[in-house]
Amino acid sequence: MKKNKLPRRIAIGIVLGVLAGWACHEFAGSEQAAKDIASYFSMITDIFLRLIKMIIAPLVFATLVGGIASMGSSRSVGRIGMRAMAWFVTASVISLIIGMGLVNLFSPGVGLNLDAAQHVSATAAPVNTGDFSLKVFISHVFPRSIAEAMANNEILQIVVFSLFFGFALAGVKRAGYTKIVDCIDELAKVMFRITDYVMAFAPIGVFAAIASAITTQGLGLLVDYGKLIAEFYLGILILWAVLFGAGYLFLGKSVFTLGKLIREPILLAFSTASSESAYPKTMEALEKFGAPKRVSSFVLPLGYSFNLDGSMMYQAFAIMFIAQAYNIDLSFTQQLLILLTLMITSKGMAGVARASVVVVAATLPMFNLPEAGLLLIIGIDQFLDMARTATNVVGNSIATAVIAKSEPLYDPEGNEDTSSHHLAPDRPATAA
Repeated sequence: MKKNKLPRRIAIGIVLGVLAGWACHEFAGSEQAAKDIASYFSMITDIFLRLIKMIIAPLVFATLVGGIASMGSSRSVGRIGMRAMAWFVTASVISLIIGMGLVNLFSPGVGLNLDAAQHVSATAAPVNTGDFSLKVFISHVFPRSIAEAMANNEILQIVVFSLFFGFALAGVKRAGYTKIVDCIDELAKVMFRITDYVMAFAPIGVFAAIASAITTQGLGLLVDYGKLIAEFYLGILILWAVLFGAGYLFLGKSVFTLGKLIREPILLAFSTASSESAYPKTMEALEKFGAPKRVSSFVLPLGYSFNLDGSMMYQAFAIMFIAQAYNIDLSFTQQLLILLTLMITSKGMAGVARASVVVVAATLPMFNLPEAGLLLIIGIDQFLDMARTATNVVGNSIATAVIAKSEPLYDPEGNEDTSSHHLAPDRPATAA
């Protein structure tokens, strides 16, 4: 498949998925029949996502270890890590503020006039939050076994092991060292080639994912919750403008080049609501943009755990929408506390299924908000998830490119970084 045709075919898959889903929903005959039909579509999507997950662990390991070995200095890793975390925290704060501001401005939940007392029987959250805590998250970061971490695609655990392995490899410069590094580099190339094979099935996987969601929910759901969905997507567009604006400050006009390069991973993330499906193509796009592998292979996996801009906005929207639906007035101080709480609790999202929903479910009782309110948004979560996942890809791509741009072409030891290219076609790649 020619790469320039992939975005067009994915877009066609989205349109056909909507049409097929609508037809199946209309002619299914019953809700159970619609679910049975959707299960066949879901099977195709699951197969595609399984193929993607098959790639993630070895690709993260190979690119990250190769990048660290090429850095040759823990100071480089520390410098890049500090810049990355500073960007991640700033982006998270901006995302939450935009989300809080828009949901207060438009008040999508006002007028529903729900009574929490009438929903006591439904107050059990439809997701499991029992294992969600800061203590569990911190201990979960460190793998018991690299085999277990890779089997479960625990990206943060793989990053931790890869850091140890990369530093150890860089510190053992004996006979055979270059052979090991070369083998790891070749492994990365092989995994990228496998990615090309898997991506050939992307339009089919996208078609099935969209068709499954529409078959069970129907287009009517989009009309019923149209106000919330439209306002959330408006917030996403504003956040994109802010992210690209910030990227323009550091990258100049080349940020638009980056935007064109990441069209494929954005479409994949949007249509499948899976960040994992976009990871290999995002890495490939950043390499084409000119980001050194030693930087992108470190910052991008880190961003998948700590830089989830779209998810942060979703959480702000969801919590405020639920409060408005139940006529619960939150003061500015309470909203500020919610914002700060989300800043902390959201960092435990890595490795948690339906992570954003779990964070919302865990945060609601902290502020005496009815957990039953989560049922209001579960039905449309698929459509909100598509937007927030695509936004996470945009945020991580720009963050990685900016941090790569700030790195000099020569490391602190004075060795030339042969894996890097000139980042901005219109500007020299100097330290920002």
